[in-house]
Amino acid sequence: MDGSQPLNPYLAGNYAPVAGEDDFDLVVAGEIPTGLVGAFYRNGPNPQFTPRGDYHWFTGDGMIHGVFVEDGKARYRNRYVRTPKWVAEHAAGRALFGGFDPRLTDPSAVGVDGGVANTNIVWRGGRLMALEEAHRPFELDPLTLESRGYLEPYGGQVTAHPKLDPETGEMVWFGYGVGEMPLSAGMSYGVTSAAGEVLRRDDFQAPYSSMVHDFLVTRSHVLFPVLPLTGSLERAMNGLPPYAWEPEKGAFIGVMKRDASVDTLRWFQTEACYVFHPMNAWEEGSLIHADVMEYPVAPLFPNADGSRGERTSARLVRWTFDLAGSSNQVKRQPLDDMAGEFPRFDERRAGLSYRHGWFAATTGGPGTNFNAIAHVDLATGRRVACELPEGDATGEPVFVPRSPGSAEGDGWLVSLIYRGNDDRSDFAVFDAQDVAAGPIATARIPRRVPFGFHGNWRQA
Repeated sequence: MDGSQPLNPYLAGNYAPVAGEDDFDLVVAGEIPTGLVGAFYRNGPNPQFTPRGDYHWFTGDGMIHGVFVEDGKARYRNRYVRTPKWVAEHAAGRALFGGFDPRLTDPSAVGVDGGVANTNIVWRGGRLMALEEAHRPFELDPLTLESRGYLEPYGGQVTAHPKLDPETGEMVWFGYGVGEMPLSAGMSYGVTSAAGEVLRRDDFQAPYSSMVHDFLVTRSHVLFPVLPLTGSLERAMNGLPPYAWEPEKGAFIGVMKRDASVDTLRWFQTEACYVFHPMNAWEEGSLIHADVMEYPVAPLFPNADGSRGERTSARLVRWTFDLAGSSNQVKRQPLDDMAGEFPRFDERRAGLSYRHGWFAATTGGPGTNFNAIAHVDLATGRRVACELPEGDATGEPVFVPRSPGSAEGDGWLVSLIYRGNDDRSDFAVFDAQDVAAGPIATARIPRRVPFGFHGNWRQA
């Protein structure tokens, strides 16, 4: 790269990839609870080679970071997800794909599956699956993290945020950009049984092509947010952003009963906004409440004309839908004024009314690292936070229940924390009901874990 050109921010600092696949025994400070036995997996982008064109963080090769905990001890292992893209580029010794820009793909890679499996990592039905926006789930060995390959039963692409129903054991999922043409308005809705059988997969058309990163599921309903971070193949082929902010398109949320036909979707509307991640949703009579991390403008992406987008922060907002009413407008109620992302909760309450939530928070301005972990009690409205030392940054906090039958919110939070002054990372354990006290244990990773996306816990 020409030294006169600014370094891509997603290739600098703790966004920059790490070169090695390592195995470390970790030194523990404090005491890891005896009941915390299992594995924490975290997925995130880690480009194998210098990317082609203007690299976007969302397009890097998936790398899984695993922390394995037993008897108060911790081990770390990281491995690339060896997708067909990764294998082809590894053989070539260079990047072959152009990320969001299809014009930059090397001719030798035409016909090679370009999935990166870099967004989420889910344990379901005895399988560890790496997920991303537009491809099938990719299976990995839960102990070695070695790649096993794409899973076929889902009948096509599955996005990175399936929901697990705690009452039925079903996995409810969706896809977007579905169809023969990239960046289409096609979407899919699917359900897999607790036994792993695909019960349904139905396609429908959204109001327009949108990056539908996540969705919401209640006991009886499913909600699809189609928000104006739009996709356009025509734009992409003309050198403009494939995904861009177009608030004039409006904001729509499709609502339907889980067992109904996609033809029954009812499209509610609200002011232009964007949501990467909801916390939870549930029903109260004819009302559906959905707690989401809402941005006034989609961050990380440009405007449709290619100009730089606005930097904004998300805050916790409650959307309410009145299924018995004649209006299709969404009621919006701010719940907290602390900026944050990566909301999590006790997922034994998924799709049900709940009380406790946690998120990665920032006390700085838009675009700054998450330097705190917040706990919000939705029954009292009280929020507390653990602010990290200057220079440190947290990843997504993941809740682990103390036992299968423990009360809601009784357990631990686990997360990866980047120690900026030392340029390395820690695996940290918090008491979920006393986050403000700081970690009760940390396991020192002797190098940094790059910033990434989502993680989950697999109980031993």
